[in-house]
Amino acid sequence: MSSEYPGDHQIISGGDREKELAAGGPPGASAHVVEGSSAGKQPNQYASSQSSSADSKDTIGSHGTFGIEEASSGGPSIYAPADLNKNITKIFGRLIDIYRALGDDRRSFSYYKAIPVIEKLPFKIESADQVKGLPTIGKSLKDHINEIVTTGKLSKLEHFENDEKVRTISLFGEVWGVGPATALKLYEKGHRTLDDLQRDESLTNAQRIGLKFFDDIKQRIPRHDVSEMEKLLQDVGTDILPGVTIVCGGSYRRGKASCGDMDIIITHPDGESHVGFLSKFVQRLKEINFLREDLIFSIHSVDGTDSGVDTYFGLCTYPGRELRHRIDLKVYPRNRYACGLLAWTGNDVLNRRFRLLAESKGYVLDDTGLYLATRGSGGKHAGRSDAIVNCHTEKDVFETLGFPWLEPHERNL
Repeated sequence: MSSEYPGDHQIISGGDREKELAAGGPPGASAHVVEGSSAGKQPNQYASSQSSSADSKDTIGSHGTFGIEEASSGGPSIYAPADLNKNITKIFGRLIDIYRALGDDRRSFSYYKAIPVIEKLPFKIESADQVKGLPTIGKSLKDHINEIVTTGKLSKLEHFENDEKVRTISLFGEVWGVGPATALKLYEKGHRTLDDLQRDESLTNAQRIGLKFFDDIKQRIPRHDVSEMEKLLQDVGTDILPGVTIVCGGSYRRGKASCGDMDIIITHPDGESHVGFLSKFVQRLKEINFLREDLIFSIHSVDGTDSGVDTYFGLCTYPGRELRHRIDLKVYPRNRYACGLLAWTGNDVLNRRFRLLAESKGYVLDDTGLYLATRGSGGKHAGRSDAIVNCHTEKDVFETLGFPWLEPHERNL
């Protein structure tokens, strides 16, 4: 994906590996860019987006018209689990960060899957026997839980935190745009602190921005503030393009009390007026001092490349404040919006299930659409068709794949 300002071709992206396991990923996670490229954050558990026609004619089948759930960010339904076991979930959350920084997504994801299961328990865990038989809790995690409830700590985490290399790589991996490979290189250069990184000339502009606003970006955004900023975005967008749909996805749409960043999914019902909208939108948001620093800006709606999806990643501020928040703006053609909304709402567990389910049924699913899978010699999976299956709403995607409907607040799996 190109990462340029439209018009002047100034590249503003930077970094190396997407850290966030999901659109609207786990609490506190930051989005990173793909190793060795300037591509932006993708909903990780979906297949990566490839170029494909964005024209509405390139669709298969027929579903209903614009659905009301497409314009909902979660409504009054708030995700408020009992979370009586923060002593466990806090430690598991720290292990998620460490394994991500080390590039071990498999182990990271195992802890990520377990946290919502533990959060929802209506009782305080006092014995590992109480979690026996729970989904996603295998022997290893059960042993961890037993150690935590018995001793109040976990030796594995203490080992990591006492290991200088792991501790340093984990710290560097929290900087926006710095993934495992770059974090390791920085460590091997002799860097040990964030102050050391300030003096490294190899950092990209985006990484320097991530470093400068490191403390800001780590702060979670209260739900009320996200709601106010979503309204501001809708008002500004409507002033530019009447009828535009602007929805905040991620953990906000899933009803969480706070968010690590804001994932904004945008479209227009007529399927045409979205073209060129993002450039005007970003410019207006800068004029009112809402958007402050740029990380990634790529425009594809005009020429139809990369499925016609436009992307902006940057930092914003709540009106009247200077605290920076991460924000991602994604503009989809109307016929691709349902899959974009689904992907950027998450969570990762659901996205992964959808991707695997789609593959098992002869499809390929990513944030740009649901495609028929193509087969090569011997019937092996070879890619995907250019045309997308016509899914106007998220419910259409659920129904096509035979998955029971879940409201956004029910997707914290």
